[in-house]
Amino acid sequence: MDLIWVFPLVFLYLGLFSFGSSNNVSSRPAVVNIGALFTFDSTIGRVAKIAIEEAVKDVNSNFSILHGTKLVVKMQSTNCSGFLGMVEALQFMETDVVAIIGPQSSVVAHIVSHVANELQIPLLSFAATDPTLSSLQFPYFIRTTQSDLYQMTAVAQIIDYYGWREVITIFEDDDYGRNGISALDDKLAERRCRISYKLAIPPGPGANRSGIMDLLVKVASLESRVIVLHVNPDSGFTILAVAQYLKMMGDGFVWIATDWLSSVLDSTFPLPSETMDTLQGVLVLRIHTSDSDRKRAFFSKWNKLTGGSLRLHSYGLYAYDSVWLVAHAIDAFFNQGGIVSFSNDSKIKPVEQGGSLHLDAMSIFDDGPLLLKNILQSNLVGLTGPIKFDLERALALPAYDIINVVGTGFRRIGYWSNYSGLSTVTPEKLYSKPPNRSSANQQLFSVIWPGETLLKPRGWIFPNNGKQLRIGVPIRVSYREFVSQVRGTDTFKGFCIDVFNAAVNLLPYAVPYKFIPFGDGHNNPSYTELVTSITTGAFDAAIGDIAIVTNRTKIVDFSQPYVASGLVVVAPFKKLNIGAWAFLRPFTARMWIVTAASFFVIGIVVWILEHRINDEFRGPPKKQFITILWFSLSTLFFAHRENTVSTLGRAVLLIWLFVVLIINSSYTASLTSILTVQQLSSPIKGIESLKNSDQPIGYQVGSFAEHYLSEELGISKSRLIPLGSPLAYAQALQLGPKKGGVAAVVDERAYVELFLSTQCKFRVIGQEFTKSGWGFAFPRDSPLAIDMSTAILQLSENGDLQRIHDKWLKQSTCSLDSTEIESDQLQLRSFWGLFLICGIACFIALLVYFLQIGMKLRHAEPPQSVTTSPSDPQSGRFRRFISLIDKKADQSNNGNKRRKVIRSLSDNDKDGKLGWTPKKKQTERTDMGDINSGS
Repeated sequence: MDLIWVFPLVFLYLGLFSFGSSNNVSSRPAVVNIGALFTFDSTIGRVAKIAIEEAVKDVNSNFSILHGTKLVVKMQSTNCSGFLGMVEALQFMETDVVAIIGPQSSVVAHIVSHVANELQIPLLSFAATDPTLSSLQFPYFIRTTQSDLYQMTAVAQIIDYYGWREVITIFEDDDYGRNGISALDDKLAERRCRISYKLAIPPGPGANRSGIMDLLVKVASLESRVIVLHVNPDSGFTILAVAQYLKMMGDGFVWIATDWLSSVLDSTFPLPSETMDTLQGVLVLRIHTSDSDRKRAFFSKWNKLTGGSLRLHSYGLYAYDSVWLVAHAIDAFFNQGGIVSFSNDSKIKPVEQGGSLHLDAMSIFDDGPLLLKNILQSNLVGLTGPIKFDLERALALPAYDIINVVGTGFRRIGYWSNYSGLSTVTPEKLYSKPPNRSSANQQLFSVIWPGETLLKPRGWIFPNNGKQLRIGVPIRVSYREFVSQVRGTDTFKGFCIDVFNAAVNLLPYAVPYKFIPFGDGHNNPSYTELVTSITTGAFDAAIGDIAIVTNRTKIVDFSQPYVASGLVVVAPFKKLNIGAWAFLRPFTARMWIVTAASFFVIGIVVWILEHRINDEFRGPPKKQFITILWFSLSTLFFAHRENTVSTLGRAVLLIWLFVVLIINSSYTASLTSILTVQQLSSPIKGIESLKNSDQPIGYQVGSFAEHYLSEELGISKSRLIPLGSPLAYAQALQLGPKKGGVAAVVDERAYVELFLSTQCKFRVIGQEFTKSGWGFAFPRDSPLAIDMSTAILQLSENGDLQRIHDKWLKQSTCSLDSTEIESDQLQLRSFWGLFLICGIACFIALLVYFLQIGMKLRHAEPPQSVTTSPSDPQSGRFRRFISLIDKKADQSNNGNKRRKVIRSLSDNDKDGKLGWTPKKKQTERTDMGDINSGS
């Protein structure tokens, strides 16, 4: 508050009261004066007056504190008036007060704090809770109670704990009310809650019953049913009485009162029965004070003092502790050499010149900063618990009791502390443990709500003013199975409409609504524009096949998704031709070459290792070359007949057989897969290959796919082709990019599945590259979105959602099932290449063989035993040909005898049974057959 208007008031007072400045006194004077400013005739003031008097008595009777110096308190009633508070604060200067206990009112505290700053007099307020009385603006203001900043934090956490998102606040339109509600607004915003309506009432006697009734009638027509009441006791009880008259204290309402109500309940309990009837089910906050023997003793002493007519509340305890706090600070002040001395304020001397006002009474407490420092550094234990200030000059460890008014009394349902949040355990027990503010650790006991119900109120209803929800519904021209308008009517049908109606029927309350069509009916509308219409107030909600995407969630709230969806790529495909040469496909060309070379290399290596010691690897070069090839290739089928006798040869062969086993198994598995699983091929492999190409891409008109492809993936808009129907999809895909079509279509999976149910020439290529779903859109922080989400989950759990899906979307589909079954049945076309190779090999072998026989027949003379007839030369030649084929091959070579090493099978069998390998036996056999003279 500006000091300009304060000084004229000060001068007016000083013109009536003139006094000289005090003389300096000794460092330990006999008397130290302190002041007390509060409203005597108030709920807080009546208790505070007695508490302060008792505190002064206890301080003066304790010689260990001020060591003989008497503490004198001078009290003044402000009557909650800022003007009177300022005048009375100046009047204290006549008695040289070094500190002031109070003010009680936040309004008075704002005014008097300016005077305290100027005169360096500490103000210790035990009841001014306005959060804006900050230490920066008012350095000499010291709050010895809890700030409303913490109380509003507790209120916000209670609201969040019960899942409410909107509240209505009723407050007094002064510093106390406005600044407290402002703090609540900030704390609610931190939890994504908000104040939907702020209702200010005039402070003091300006709030009459008729005016309050008009205001509450308006509140009753609003949506929220959670009401926070932050007023003074007089206005508060009037509001609650009117609310009961208007039936606003019944089932469905939530009333949360700040600590003004707990002060009344603590000090004047029991209240009249008609007053208690208006408080049933109300939640109330009360400043928490720790339990102790000293506190219990003071309560017993209090009852004797008042005879039970006036009970003690938290503010009375803080008033008592404030006196002790000042006493300890003054004692430390004297111990540090502080002197109670005052001097004139040089700033107001120019104002005094030429005037009739006597301003010499405006004296400054010279050592006020030292006393202020000692107060802030105090560390003692009072009736309320530890008294210690943090860096922001607030009492450490703030906490509140949460009580519920029930019947003729009230009960505590839990605590809130700035240390651990909500709990059913006293804060003192939690201070000894690590802080735990997790949601699972937040607990409160059950509450009996207005209307005497244990069921937690929903916190909101639809206003009973005849207004229906305006729900925007897109007019689709394609995929009408999801949502479509019935021709000639205002009704809609489709999968999305049935899901919405089923979810609404599960809500525990009636929802009046009407569908408003959105779109021109010729093209699919823009769903982003539909969602944006909610923020402008054109619609109260929007339903349909609306994808939940990032840019939309920033402006509205969505329900639980009822369809899982995401973008996929659809492109034409073709079946890979398995064909006659499919058996070559398991290995690449390089693999075939390396494998063949490995067989030859292994044969050579084994031949080298066995040649010197193994007769089976000896002989003419031609024979040895054939042996190498035969041995290496026969290992492919583990059918080699040659034995290896060297250790190195056996080691190489063992390793090679293991390699052959792996190659053989891999080949078999791959070939089986190729022959039995349907193979599809497409030039598009997924979104990445589509993105890197320069081919056109189709998308559905109105879908968010265009924005995602252009903005998120950076694909040029010139490549994006809008398509309006499934038929347009099919035509564009069949034409292809070279004929004016598209290479692929990008759309949401739900649409694609419906499209592919009738179009068997296309397939989804690659993986789904976005994850999203369809939901119903509502305004931000709409409670209906939460309830609809719960209803959709119920539909999913009880199977109704699947039944609705089958009703609209389950159709005869052309899937891969039939083609996969067909591919499991192997056909001749997959093997004719193998048969062809085998046939060619057989033909060539027979051809060479018969050529050899023919050459021998041509050079051989007819045998003597065969008689040829001149009349039948062809028959004789055929008989000689058959005879030559049937004749055993001649083992001689050009008449030279050869020796051939043979192995006796009988010996092998015998030796095998004995378990040892015999030495090789060599026999010579000379073929004594006839040798043709012509050979």
